[in-house]
Amino acid sequence: MGYKSAASASNTTPATDPDVGGDASDDTPMERTLPGDAYLSADAWRRERERIFTREWFCVGREESLPDRGDYLRVDVVGESVLVVRDRDGSLKGFYNVCRHRGAQLVADPPAEADDGEPPCRSGRFRGAIVCPYHAWTYALSGELRQARFLDERHGVRRDELSLHEVGVATWGGFVFVNLSPAQAGPLEDQLGPVPENLRRYPLDRLRTARRITYDVAANWKVVAENYNECYHCGPVHPELCELVPAFREDGGAGLDWEGGVPHREGAWTFTFSGTSDRRPFPELSEEERERHKGELIYPNMFLSCSADHVAAFLLWPDGPHRTVITCDFLFDPAEMERPEFDASDAVDFWDLVNRQDWRICESVQRGMASRPFTSGYYAPMEDYSLDIRRYVRERLADG
Repeated sequence: MGYKSAASASNTTPATDPDVGGDASDDTPMERTLPGDAYLSADAWRRERERIFTREWFCVGREESLPDRGDYLRVDVVGESVLVVRDRDGSLKGFYNVCRHRGAQLVADPPAEADDGEPPCRSGRFRGAIVCPYHAWTYALSGELRQARFLDERHGVRRDELSLHEVGVATWGGFVFVNLSPAQAGPLEDQLGPVPENLRRYPLDRLRTARRITYDVAANWKVVAENYNECYHCGPVHPELCELVPAFREDGGAGLDWEGGVPHREGAWTFTFSGTSDRRPFPELSEEERERHKGELIYPNMFLSCSADHVAAFLLWPDGPHRTVITCDFLFDPAEMERPEFDASDAVDFWDLVNRQDWRICESVQRGMASRPFTSGYYAPMEDYSLDIRRYVRERLADG
């Protein structure tokens, strides 16, 4: 697939790097990608982990996963175990999954041998409080220490100083984001850029998940993001998709109107094999949006692909330089889901085909980059938006 990112749309500062070019045109020269080590080395991954993933807002799922008080999500954000909890007042709180006593996990991660490609996410419910399984220190759903068993202030227990370590939590469009460095975090709105305005007529808040597919992809997260952010590859890699959306293969995907949406072939209006569905389009959409497809990439880990009747939401869960677990949630209007004849498979099966085509080629890129002669790749002019990942990473890894 190929979409512009929130970073590209909001970045209006002229580039000063000699490698960074302007708009694609017939005489625009190719430009070098990040060096190969940026996709392969453990050192590059450690820098990204500390300077990107522990500082930026990271999408971890949907609010619908936490409908009631005491509900929680235990998620793994680049190796940090995090809890998102629905508090008694209905708000969402975030904490590192660590007891203040001796560091035991409040909700145990599965053992390493149980890793079978499932997403690093587990849901559950606390019964009124968070109780450490080791020594039974007890915390309120809002994170304050309630009780240290058999201990009190005589033993140096200061409840106001022993709350759980906080993680920032914010929401938009029914999605939940966390930030591992809440004291330094800017507003989520700054990271979203123009995306909420571009998608304002899509009822993201009220949509519900009909299906989820989890993919274990042997490729660096940046390879996956670059692939999603251009359509130069669509002709060779996605014949079925290009049959549905011929514009994806024309001129290598150059000149696509992402803000206005990309039109389907005549008579088609959604992402299914037939290009149609018995589901009704979202009622708030404009006339153009009822016939076109929109997509957004929100760095560092969220892709949104919006059809007139459903949304495919991709979350990237990077795990080192060579692996990215990807969850794809298929979101529909709950009124449509309640119909007896509702069947999401027409959209899910089409997306699953396109996704697997993408992941296969990303894994091929990852393997190829490990070859001895490879030092860097090139961006073609029609891959202009793919330069965003280069700008995004360089800006955040810069030493000031």
